[in-house]
Amino acid sequence: MEKNKNNVLSIIAGNIKNIGVTFKEGDWKTRLSFLIMGFGPIMRKSFARGIAYLLIEFAFIAYMATSGIANLSKLSTLGTEETHMDPNTFLTTYGDNSFLILLYGVLTAVLCVLFITFWRMNIQENQNEEKIIKNGGHLPTSSQDLKSLLDQKFHATLLALPVLGVLVFMVVPIIFMICVAFTNYDSTHQAPSKLFTWVGFENFTQLLKFGGNGMGSTFTTILIWTLVWAFFATFSTYFGGIALALLINKKGVKFKKFWRTIFVMTIAIPQFISLLYVSKMFAADGLINTYFVKWGIFERSYNFWAHPMTARVLIIVINLWIGIPYVMLMATGLLMNIPADLYESARIDGASPWQMFRKITMPYMLFVTGPYLLTSFTGNLNNFNVIYLLSGGGPTSMQLYGGSGYTDLLVTWLYKLVLNSTNYKLAACVGILTFVVVAFTSLIAYSKLPSIKDEEGFQ
Repeated sequence: MEKNKNNVLSIIAGNIKNIGVTFKEGDWKTRLSFLIMGFGPIMRKSFARGIAYLLIEFAFIAYMATSGIANLSKLSTLGTEETHMDPNTFLTTYGDNSFLILLYGVLTAVLCVLFITFWRMNIQENQNEEKIIKNGGHLPTSSQDLKSLLDQKFHATLLALPVLGVLVFMVVPIIFMICVAFTNYDSTHQAPSKLFTWVGFENFTQLLKFGGNGMGSTFTTILIWTLVWAFFATFSTYFGGIALALLINKKGVKFKKFWRTIFVMTIAIPQFISLLYVSKMFAADGLINTYFVKWGIFERSYNFWAHPMTARVLIIVINLWIGIPYVMLMATGLLMNIPADLYESARIDGASPWQMFRKITMPYMLFVTGPYLLTSFTGNLNNFNVIYLLSGGGPTSMQLYGGSGYTDLLVTWLYKLVLNSTNYKLAACVGILTFVVVAFTSLIAYSKLPSIKDEEGFQ
C-alpha cells in the first residue's frame, strides 16, 4: 500500500515538474496554450487537434458559466431553502432539491477532472510538436490526423463511446453512491420535499457500532453468513460438478448424453420459476411437509424457513441443484482435453484412481478453472436471486435491524434498506463495505490461484 502511494505521488510530482519545464522552455505559442487550449497546434497548422482542444475549452467555460459554478457552490451544503407551503395562500414554494444538487455537483466535479486531463494533454501535445519541429520533422496535417483515427488510432475511435458510457453510467453513479453514504438521506430527509445534508462518518459509526442504536451485531451476523454462504456455494458446486462429470465420463456408464441432458434441464428452467417453486415445496403447508406428515416422518408440519440453521443449510443444498450442472458442463469439456498418456503412464507406475485424481486431474482442473472459481466466489457474495427467491432473507428477528433476516446477504440487506426502509444513507454504506469485502477476498483469492502463482511450473 505504501509503495503504491509513493508511486502515485511520484507520478503527480513528475507531471507537475514536466508542466513547469514545458512552460519555462516552450515558445510563446506553447505558453499561450496554457491559457487558450489548442492555440499552439492551430498556429503550427495542426488545425484538427487545435480546434478540438479549443472547442473542449469553450464548452467547459460555457457550462461552468451557465450552471457548473452554481452546482459546485451548493455542493457544500446540499441546499439551504426547503420546499414549503404558505399557510395563508396555500401555495407551494419550491426550494432546493438536495438530490439534484448532489447529482449535478458530482457530475460537475467529474467534468472538472476531465477538463484538467484534457488541459494536460494539450500541454503534452505542444511539447511533442516542439520536439518534432526541433528535430526537423513535419507535423501531420489535419487530413492525416483524421485518417489515423480510422487506421493507426482506430482503437481510440472504437473505445471512445464505450469509455464515455462507462463514465456516465458507472463512474458517476458510483461516486454519487459514495457521497450519499456521508449524508443523512433517508425517509425523513426525502428529496425534493425535504433537504438532506452532510454528516461525515456518522453513518459508518452507526453501522459498525455495537450496543445502543448501533447495527454492529446485525452487520457482523450478515457479513459472516455472506462469507460462509459464498464459500460453501462455490466449492460445493465446484467439486460436485467435477465429481458428476467424472462419473458420467467413466467407461461403462451408458446413456451419457441422456444423463447430461437431465442435469442441463435445471439450467434451461428460469430460476425465477424453479426457485420460487422449490421455496413453496419446503413451506409449512408445502409438498414436502405434506408427505413427511403422511408417511409419519414428522408428527406435524415443520416450517423449514422459520429456523435460521435449517434455512441456511437448505439454501446451500438447493444451490447444489442449481450450480452443479454448470460446473459439470465445463468440467466435461476440460476432462476431455487432459492427455490420456498421463493416465496411462500413471497406471503403468501403479498409481491408484485416487492418486491419479489428486496428482493429474485436480491440478489441471484448478489451473484452468482458477479464474472461474474466483468469479464464482465473487458472484456468490452478491447472489441475490437464490437468497431472495428461496427465503426472502428470512427468518427475520427483532435482534436484527431493518427487517433483515438470518439468511440475508449484504446485497439483499442493502435491497431491503432501500425498498422497505428507504434508508439510502445506510444502504450506500452497506454498498461500500460490500465492495470492500468483495475486493479484499477477490485479491486474496487471485494471489493464490495456481494459474497466477505457478504458471511456468505447471507448464
